[in-house]
Amino acid sequence: MDPVSAAIARLFGAPPAGLHRLQGGDLSDIWKVRLADGRDVVAKAGPLVIREARMLEAMAEAGAPVPQVLASERTLMVLEYLPESRPGPDSWHALGAGLARLHETTAPCYGWSVDYAFGDVAIPNARGGDWSGFWAENRLLTGRAMLPAGLVHRLERLAHRLPALIPAAPPAALLHGDIWSGNALFTAQGAYLIDPACYHGDAEVDLAMLELFGTPHEAFYAAYGRPQGDWATRRAVYQLWPALVHLRLFGPGYMGMVEDRLARLGA
Repeated sequence: MDPVSAAIARLFGAPPAGLHRLQGGDLSDIWKVRLADGRDVVAKAGPLVIREARMLEAMAEAGAPVPQVLASERTLMVLEYLPESRPGPDSWHALGAGLARLHETTAPCYGWSVDYAFGDVAIPNARGGDWSGFWAENRLLTGRAMLPAGLVHRLERLAHRLPALIPAAPPAALLHGDIWSGNALFTAQGAYLIDPACYHGDAEVDLAMLELFGTPHEAFYAAYGRPQGDWATRRAVYQLWPALVHLRLFGPGYMGMVEDRLARLGA
């Protein structure tokens, strides 16, 4: 019996009736599973799925729309299966409303109880009360040993300017942490948040990530609202982190994205 079927058997008391590999992210393996009782579920394998399961549960407690975690063990998590559909204005509106509910849950400080990672890219989440310091040390400057020296020097200079570029003490909102359109699951009933990398921070971090590869439908902003003030600057600061992640994960093809955000910030 293959490892996924064996894990399903342990978790649900019987081996699956069917197992079909799904297209997933670049950093995990995903299957649609037909259980012995006829239910369809989704199984996701990876080294940190237990931490992801806890994040999904925290998001559910906040009232955000997420798939239900049915079971988990070591390197496998099982979620309810939600059939996808093409997104329209109503589902984009639902995404905006759901993200707003998530961000209404706040904490006394920034960060998370445990660290996380995107593949080989560590995501340190040490808790603290200094937002610009958190963003500098735990995001822009993390993994600096893996980056070119010239780029590190530019990031260090930018880090010193952060107090003038981003809010000093925004509410420590519960963040999805990796919310691009591919991590929004649109269904006939609305929109669900999947594949989180949660921590507490400025809610605009999620908005910047959602705009990294395109602009959400207007219905999203009708439900969530639009950022005010110098959003272009704050967005560039917050988009620099996922740009650096893509550079480290996928190579120099993403250097242009990094350079673009640095240029917008005069760095």
